[in-house]
Amino acid sequence: MFGLGTPELIVILVIAFLIFGGKKLPEIGAGLGKAITSFKKGIRDVEDEGKELMNGIPGVKEAAEVKQTIDQVKNIGKVIK
Repeated sequence: MFGLGTPELIVILVIAFLIFGGKKLPEIGAGLGKAITSFKKGIRDVEDEGKELMNGIPGVKEAAEVKQTIDQVKNIGKVIK
């Protein structure tokens, strides 16, 4: 998770507890959770929109099929050797 280990997370939580106090931490955690969820949803929406745009461009599906066929031929060559 973001290259943070358990010791680093504990230090961050202790610092947050000292700065905000015990009463504010649940509110901050809930807000952070909602923000992360919203961010992930936004990323997913952008990816879906990009896929829709790519599918609307003529020749994209055909190019993907050609690439798949080429990959299959390459794999057959490896099996034969």
